[in-house]
Amino acid sequence: MSLISEKSIFPSRLLSCLIAFSTMLLISSGLSLLEFDESYFFPKSALEVILVNNTSIGPSPNAEADSQESPIKNLAFADGILEKQDGTSERRDGTLEKQDVTSEKQDVAVQSRAIANETSEKQHVAAQQVVLPPPDPEKTKDEPSKYRKTLCDKSQALLKVYMYDLPPEFHFGLLGWKGSGNQTWPDVSDRMNIPSYPGALNLQHSVEYWLTLDLLASNTENVVRPCTAFRVQDSREADVVFVPFFSSLSYNRRSKRRGKQKGGDDRVLQDKLVQFLRRTKEWKRSHGRDHLILAHHPNSMLTARKKLGSCMLVLSDFGRYPTHIANVEKDVIAPYKHMVRTIPAANSPTFNDRPTLIYFQGAIYRKDGGVIRQQLYVILKNEKDVHFKFGSIQANGLREASRGMASSKFCLNIAGDTPSSNRLFDAIASHCVPVIISDEIELPYEDVLDYSKFCVFVRAADAVRKGYLVNLLRGIKQEEWTAMWEKLKKITGRFEYQFPSQPNDAVDMIWQTVLRKKTTTLLNVHRKNRYSRSSLVKD
Repeated sequence: MSLISEKSIFPSRLLSCLIAFSTMLLISSGLSLLEFDESYFFPKSALEVILVNNTSIGPSPNAEADSQESPIKNLAFADGILEKQDGTSERRDGTLEKQDVTSEKQDVAVQSRAIANETSEKQHVAAQQVVLPPPDPEKTKDEPSKYRKTLCDKSQALLKVYMYDLPPEFHFGLLGWKGSGNQTWPDVSDRMNIPSYPGALNLQHSVEYWLTLDLLASNTENVVRPCTAFRVQDSREADVVFVPFFSSLSYNRRSKRRGKQKGGDDRVLQDKLVQFLRRTKEWKRSHGRDHLILAHHPNSMLTARKKLGSCMLVLSDFGRYPTHIANVEKDVIAPYKHMVRTIPAANSPTFNDRPTLIYFQGAIYRKDGGVIRQQLYVILKNEKDVHFKFGSIQANGLREASRGMASSKFCLNIAGDTPSSNRLFDAIASHCVPVIISDEIELPYEDVLDYSKFCVFVRAADAVRKGYLVNLLRGIKQEEWTAMWEKLKKITGRFEYQFPSQPNDAVDMIWQTVLRKKTTTLLNVHRKNRYSRSSLVKD
């Protein structure tokens, strides 16, 4: 019996020895960890609980009073440090730290990353939900990726936007999307379920799609984007009232007449939109002066524009608008979405790698101001190292245009049926210095972007003088061209539409422009309200 009891006790003694040995290792490791830098991922407070109290690593009852900052915040802000151009780093508390750290601290940092990679999924979600100050547009001009982990809320937004919950027939329904039940909007938290915008020439006027997606994303926790614009649910809190009508897509797809209709389905939607807006308290409050309507295609909103001229419009240009309806003082010029692929800056062909001096491929015979294309064709068609030909995006046209622009020093952007065209933004994406021959053109965010630094402007009257254009461009030497090419590579991101948006991309730049225009809009609204009480007094 005694022998049996000793054998049964032996495993228990062995287990006790192993537990004691493991405890000693844990304590010795904890003592060394307490000597580490404050930025170490594992919180000291947890180690002190183990060493002092000899208890579990769970939080103490007064854990909320612990003044130490959670290490999860460091994950959400690149370990809590921003690199500076002068070789130093800046912590979130404003203190500076030299990058030339000792090897011991470097080892600690490596260990910290290893532990961070092993944290639970809940910790990663919490890290993404940490709210940090909105990025400074000046700081993020050339380094937007450092600010991609910033989420914002209503209090941080620069521009508060109220968006009407219009029925899907005005927006994503035009893309064939059908929500379940009374669902008005697609779930943008799952990109796989977001309806795609049609390609080809439709895509160049898709600004309506990108801005609407961006507003929906502002209320979606797992989509990280800049904090410039934020969708509010109460219109009284809003700086701007957004009208989510995909007017360009409606024109492209629904403008043909059916039977005895006076106009196509597009006109029906425009009429319904006007009736809806005029019934809302938001419209009556300001007579539409704080409303934002997108009409990027030159022919979109043809009937409604006359009734909605008090609104702020997002347009491609003012070519087909009278000044009392659309003008540079109140309205926003947005870039086309370019058709060619953006050339990565590191792979952009240099001056000597671009054998063609001048490139143009597109419709040559146009009406209105586009007549100049025919004149230039006659002047330039026989010039050496000049490519001036008819072309379209059909067949391999887009691929040919992409290759042609990438191998050319200068790309012509000539007025067509309207002052602007997508060709300018294709040139920018290709880092081919744009030559703008369009006297009436208005350019996106020109109040903050000096196009003369990366474009060449030529008056139409000068361009059609024989020999003028070729001699002007041949006179631009490699050094001057390279300076414009370098600038192009830096500003290309300003014209990129994407989801989610990034600091200072096309979506963010448009919101910033709306923000600047808002000052004028509010001034007009407030001036109109001066004598509002007088109208209530009866004679």
